[in-house]
Amino acid sequence: MKSSCTQENLQHDTPTKKYRPNVAAVILSSAYPKECRFFIAQRSDIKDAWQFPQGGIDEGESPRDALFRELREEIGTDEIEIISECPEWIQYDFPKNMSKKKYKGFAGQIQKYFLVRLKNDTTINLQTQEPEFNKYKFVSKKKLLEYVTPFKKEAYKQVLKYFKKEGYL
Repeated sequence: MKSSCTQENLQHDTPTKKYRPNVAAVILSSAYPKECRFFIAQRSDIKDAWQFPQGGIDEGESPRDALFRELREEIGTDEIEIISECPEWIQYDFPKNMSKKKYKGFAGQIQKYFLVRLKNDTTINLQTQEPEFNKYKFVSKKKLLEYVTPFKKEAYKQVLKYFKKEGYL
């Protein structure tokens, strides 16, 4: 489901559901555009859950600032070049079995996606202050959706479709 929102009304997207404002980084290897390989990482707290780096937008923080902060916190670097930003906010619901306590009553997340390229010679370090991931890899677009956790697949398809339509993928 697509939503076009401002940061002020993100948490009130529907009358019955609250969505957590979030950013997500679709990271391409430094070989882009010669080679189009996507960074995905396996969560350390959920078995076999692979995803793009992502995280909440703090009060008063812009989506771009949140992007750089989340990358430093999750993969140990913000050495990226922003290629594009999806203009739409894309939302998804958490599965029913996910802890509502952990997500403070949010039904899901509404995300601003950025397509980024790692700068040459960038080092990924998953051993950050609070590690969220325990493995990472670069995969083809075809393989990407085979790894991604099921409840995020539709959102990922939407954002990849947008970046492809715009000529980036």
